[in-house]
Amino acid sequence: MNNNFLAAYGLNDRFTQEATIYQGLYLARVIEQHRDFYQVIAENGELQAEVSGKFIFNARNNADFPAVGDWVMIDRLDERSGNAIIYQVLRRQSVFERKAAGTTHAVQIVAANIDVVFICMSLNDDFNVRRLERYLTIAFNSMATPVIVLTKADLCTDLDRKIQKISDVCAGTDVIVCSSMTENGYRDILTYIANGKTVALIGSSGVGKSTLINRLLGQEVLATREIRNDDRGRHTTTSRQLLLLPNGGLVIDTPGMRELQIESGDLAQTFDDIAEFAQKCRFKDCSHTSEPGCAVRKAIENGELLQDRVNSYQKLQKELAYEGLNSRQLEQEKIKNMFGSKGEMKQAMRQIKNKKQR
Repeated sequence: MNNNFLAAYGLNDRFTQEATIYQGLYLARVIEQHRDFYQVIAENGELQAEVSGKFIFNARNNADFPAVGDWVMIDRLDERSGNAIIYQVLRRQSVFERKAAGTTHAVQIVAANIDVVFICMSLNDDFNVRRLERYLTIAFNSMATPVIVLTKADLCTDLDRKIQKISDVCAGTDVIVCSSMTENGYRDILTYIANGKTVALIGSSGVGKSTLINRLLGQEVLATREIRNDDRGRHTTTSRQLLLLPNGGLVIDTPGMRELQIESGDLAQTFDDIAEFAQKCRFKDCSHTSEPGCAVRKAIENGELLQDRVNSYQKLQKELAYEGLNSRQLEQEKIKNMFGSKGEMKQAMRQIKNKKQR
């Protein structure tokens, strides 16, 4: 095995050791993901690959299938007798995943085995602190280090105010400000990229991820498009891909995400300020709505917490609480949140009915 070649693509001792379990197979990393096949890099170069029939049969859900950044075991090192076959995905060190759009329980793996997640948000009308809280919640759960990248600073007329809004919610996360028109900020990003380390760029369509990657590559490799008149982005990247940077390190480009539903996450890190006040509440299961002795409500009244931020926290709490429930459990959970219990719901319905009859 040519470990020196694969080391540039992030191979470390942990994956090398795990690969020894699978005799007769070869180690490779997924660098592109398409509908019916994958592009992988192995010790002799790039190959087109597909998963085995047994792999498909044993897969429990979409999250079990290979994703960009995964290390996999394949059966060959050339394509003379057809596509390479993927038999195994090695255990992921980190994974950025979201709830798949338009589905109930499916999970979508955005990128695997990443060291740093660059959360990209433009400083024009795309700027949205509540969406940033969602990205941070998933990023903290991914086991990668999140870094906030604010793009298109040349289009922003109130930079200081927006940076202050970010600092109120970023929980000590590093923030980089850059512009697509100049070199400002892009050099700061390089300090997070090193040989064998993988970074992923995440964000909505049109925030400048492809432009940023072209800067890192030193050439126009990825297509870029002008933003629409309504400041909403156009989808440029249509498939995920892992790219080797000329100065070392790897970057994963991902399609823009206009919808970001949380599949799992630890809100305590994203909302550490609320969590700190919540520890002082009289009741451990305080919902921070109407309970006596609620330290979170008191903090809002004293101007120490913003109501909008608490609303966002409660919304994400409910979203996580509903994840994985069947239809009956989901109905019961919603009744509990609205009324406290099914009995209280019936009592409320009787009261409404009595009022109508008067």
